[in-house]
Amino acid sequence: MGADVEGRTTAAAAGRIRHRRLPLAAAILASVMTAGCSVGVPDPSAPRPVETASTLATPTITPGHDAEAVAGQDLPFGSGGILARGVPVGIAGGLEKAPGWKLVKDNVAGESQYLKADGCLVAAKVRTNQAALARADDRESTVALFQYLDPTILPEYLKTATLRWGGDESTPGHAVEVLALEEAAPGGKATAVLARLFATSGSSVYISVSCPDASALAAARADAVRFLPVQPPSA
Repeated sequence: MGADVEGRTTAAAAGRIRHRRLPLAAAILASVMTAGCSVGVPDPSAPRPVETASTLATPTITPGHDAEAVAGQDLPFGSGGILARGVPVGIAGGLEKAPGWKLVKDNVAGESQYLKADGCLVAAKVRTNQAALARADDRESTVALFQYLDPTILPEYLKTATLRWGGDESTPGHAVEVLALEEAAPGGKATAVLARLFATSGSSVYISVSCPDASALAAARADAVRFLPVQPPSA
């Protein structure tokens, strides 16, 4: 009897150890997908967050802000300060135009989802009122965004990547730097999240891609980058 209890206890402990060894990136990516990809982090001192659509709201004129110049250049992490303060960025729709893709959720609580014939799922969302996570620059702010999702995520887990900055699938456009977390998720799926928090504008964008395997992920991620450009504020 004692040996049996001891055996079950040892097995349970081993199970807990295996669970802790689950790749952190996989765990957070899985939680992002199952939670509807919600990464909104309201500032406790700010009004209740407003869900934004994947398109820009009516612009507010910001004195001294050259929106055309902002849209006409790449936006690395160090250049986030050129954005208009408090004016959110957006994500343009269009992935449903790519071969094999269809729109399955159209701007529900600010989120759109796209499903590919091979089983890949893409979710794109913009969040506002992100001042609580603002740091010295946009890179540090984006790290803070990922660490809000899972405090055990270390900066070295995140790789610099780019999304399209303005334009559409038929024009070259420019590039905006983001951080990417990519890992095999539980169940054999391959998943990636590309995100950036724009500290000056007080908003964040992310695009998550979940596929049956790594090969499908690479193709789906390329489609998402091409057909879901980040839209600069027009104010």
